[in-house]
This record gives sequence, C-alpha cells and structure tokens, in this order.
Amino acid sequence: MADDVITLLHRQHEDIRMLFAEVEAAVGDDERKNAWHRLVRLLSVHETAEEEIVHPAIARVSGGEPIVEARVAEERRAKELLSTMIDMGPEAEGFDTLLVQLRDDVLAHADHEEQAEFPLLRKVHDQERLERMARAVEAAEAIAPTRPHPGVESPIANMALGPIVAVVDKARDAIRKVLG
Repeated sequence: MADDVITLLHRQHEDIRMLFAEVEAAVGDDERKNAWHRLVRLLSVHETAEEEIVHPAIARVSGGEPIVEARVAEERRAKELLSTMIDMGPEAEGFDTLLVQLRDDVLAHADHEEQAEFPLLRKVHDQERLERMARAVEAAEAIAPTRPHPGVESPIANMALGPIVAVVDKARDAIRKVLG
C-alpha cells in the first residue's frame, strides 16, 4: 500500500526532528553547515507542499478554516525566523539561541498539525484520496522553493511565485554546492 499523506507528513516531521538534532550536535563548521542546509531545504519544501495541498483540504472542511489560519500564521513566523537565520549563517553569534527558538516553534507547529489537521483529514477523506494527496505533496515538493519565502503562504501565491523562486533557490543551491 502506498503512503498516504498523513504517513508521509509524519515521516517528514520525524526527519525534521532528526535534522534539528544533527545541526545541534554537529562538530565542525562544514558538518554544521551541511546539516543546516538540509534542514532549511526540508522545511521549505515541506511547508510549501502543505500550503498547496493540505491546508486547502482542511479549509474546505467545516470548522477547518480557523485551524488553517493558525497553522499558516505559525508557518509565516517560522519562515521569517528561518530567513533571518539564513542571512546570519550557522557560525554567527546568537545563531544557537535562534535555533532553539526555531526548533521549539517548528516542533510545536508539527504537533499542532498532527493533533488538529491529521485527524480531520483522516475523518473526511478515504484512503485512496489520502494516497493521492501524498503523491500531490511529493509532486509539489519536487518543484518547491528550497528556501523560505515569508509572505508566500497561500496556495495561489505558491503556485504563481513558487516555480520562479524555486529556480532561483536551486541555482543558489548548486552554486553553494560547487563553492563548498
């Protein structure tokens, strides 16, 4: 049986938890930078896909709109903090303090999704629909920006601007990889 969207997102939440631990435990600048860049990428593509696929599905359910509004507000705050941290770099003074704040915010956000959104999805959609949503999330992640873009949280904004900024982000990723 293929993954459904809930299983896929749960697994990604676990990957995010592990990447935070990797960044915190990294020894040496290169190891820390690599773990940090993997975390930024996963957070960015994960949130974009949720904003395009999951949140609209929840918003259409009776009582779902306030749940989505709260999650989107959390995502925007996390994107703003993440953008600040990217500008600083993981070697900057004060980065570790912000990393703890980001970790706590992101993990609380994941818990909110798991407790409020996921049960609602399971309640209103059959297994086949949840599996199709997982494939849609994977497709959205494949073309999503790899860096946070605060202010681009709506499905329409993601669809209109996402592919454009994704190209720029992926070019920056390639250059960073070549330069080390």
